[in-house]
Amino acid sequence: QVQLVESGGRLVQAGGSLRLSCAASGRTFSSSTMGWFRQAPGKEREFVAADTWSGGTIYADSVKGRFTISRDNAKNTVYLQMNSLKPEETAVYYCASDFAMVGNRPLRPAYWGQGTQVTVSS
Repeated sequence: QVQLVESGGRLVQAGGSLRLSCAASGRTFSSSTMGWFRQAPGKEREFVAADTWSGGTIYADSVKGRFTISRDNAKNTVYLQMNSLKPEETAVYYCASDFAMVGNRPLRPAYWGQGTQVTVSS
């Protein structure tokens, strides 16, 4: 049974940094695309970043240069380092796996975590 468990979300001030973690279990994920999405109150879930099965990284335009996705295959864990956070980035951040990217657009992931709350205060 595949499980994705996020951690690291908390309250942070605008301009601050935060690192989210996603621990995956149930099988190995080294050959899977993994990534992060977020959903702000009243808004649709949106793509943030992906670490592809081929070793590349893809980012939403809004986070390029500030966020970095990485993974540790030995730990089956994917990370999202977020710098220069903005209040409008307050959202529940979700880890996801097993999805394809069409350019910068993700297709629907097969697996989701339960989410971790990130709150950026102004």
